[in-house]
Amino acid sequence: MISSSVSKLCFHLISSAFQRCRLSEDICRLSVILKSSPASDAPIIRISISDTGTGCSLEEFQNLRYIREDIAVEKWDGLLSVTTTSFCDNEVHRYLLNLRETISGRRMTRLPSNPKNGVKFSGTEICLSVSESIDVLIADINDFFRKILILKIPNVAIELVVGCEDIPGSQCENIFLANDTNPLPFSTSSIERLKSGLEDYILKHGHRSTQNCKSCFSTWDNLKVGSGTACTLESHKSSRSGLMVEVVIILSELDPTCPLFKECFSTTEVLYFEDYKPCPISESILNALTSIDWKIYGLAGGNIVDREGDLLGWENLPPHTRLTMVLHSYHKQNTIPPARPRTQTDRCLIKRAIKHAMDDLKEKHAGILLSANALKIRSYAPDLARSIAGLILSSNDSDFQEECFTLLGLQYREIGGETVEESIKEKIISVIDMNDRKSQTSKEVEMAPAPLLFEDDRCWNSIFQDEECEGENEFSLLD
Repeated sequence: MISSSVSKLCFHLISSAFQRCRLSEDICRLSVILKSSPASDAPIIRISISDTGTGCSLEEFQNLRYIREDIAVEKWDGLLSVTTTSFCDNEVHRYLLNLRETISGRRMTRLPSNPKNGVKFSGTEICLSVSESIDVLIADINDFFRKILILKIPNVAIELVVGCEDIPGSQCENIFLANDTNPLPFSTSSIERLKSGLEDYILKHGHRSTQNCKSCFSTWDNLKVGSGTACTLESHKSSRSGLMVEVVIILSELDPTCPLFKECFSTTEVLYFEDYKPCPISESILNALTSIDWKIYGLAGGNIVDREGDLLGWENLPPHTRLTMVLHSYHKQNTIPPARPRTQTDRCLIKRAIKHAMDDLKEKHAGILLSANALKIRSYAPDLARSIAGLILSSNDSDFQEECFTLLGLQYREIGGETVEESIKEKIISVIDMNDRKSQTSKEVEMAPAPLLFEDDRCWNSIFQDEECEGENEFSLLD
């Protein structure tokens, strides 16, 4: 998604409102209202972003000092009108912020507040005026909302209202519900919501349509889902304590005759959320992605081919298969965290969570994402099965044959050579696949009671890769 600088400003303000709703214990409404001025050479869009979540703190707007530098003066004058209150407040507070003011003491003007007269409620409204195409803003904000819905936060309803000033009846409304297609109980865990949200995203072709595509995905059996999480240990006393990373990976198969096949299966898509808001792929995340030994999952390439679109290119995904990955990094504490640079710790957490999700995918679905070593050994299975079957069938010892057939789970009478050979081949391949699904973390290799059946250098590569994270922090892998 290529967005304008004004759209990115709106994304930041909407994300803050979304966070305030998320932190509230009540059902909340988040509204974005766009009103365009009558047609002129310099159209002005009045934007209102309001929520019924917890009240805001003025510290939330400190980060906008950096965003405003990307927006030309003729696009936005830097003024924000802020109206906010919390449940415990007796007044509705009003402020005017000028983020283009260089003197910090003059940046905020406190306006007269309004009494609440004993009524208990909370919420925030941010208003600003910008010069931008309303069609660009509508498209970008719609896409932004649809990505937020992947998180499936249960207590937030979102609406986008568009109208034109001085034109009665011009208003149109679009309401997004977090659990519209696949409702989930409030008690559902965050990672389960992320799974469900990504499934909805894929079944709607990246939410470019409003309905699931029945011609492409007749059932959900076309989706193979794996998930993994990693977090800093609670005992670790630092400013980064409580950082959680969740990863969901889906392999989807689609009928190549579908009209949207080329559009949906051009390459792998990577979606990233940081503290419950969609974000671009940073250099730290890029390093985490590219430092994974993808060959142990039978994948080659793994290069970012389009940084703006968050896309990954593979050389050898199975035919008609697409890999979609969503990463979510957030703080477990119930606060709105300040902006901070990515760290080595974050990169290692992301890397471990991705590997855990890939291992989970392999564990649930036999025969997929096999390493190059397993594929090589698999190629020997037909000849080996043929040789063993020939040995059994050529024996004159009926007791020996009957015992072999029993071990294979076959009936002794009326058994053809092809049946025996196929049964042996399936069992050989099953053993190879099971061996390949064993986790290759350094700790599990050291604790393994027996060596791997088909050992190669991939476990030592994994140990070497994980050593770079040791000493930086302690981690917990969660199922």
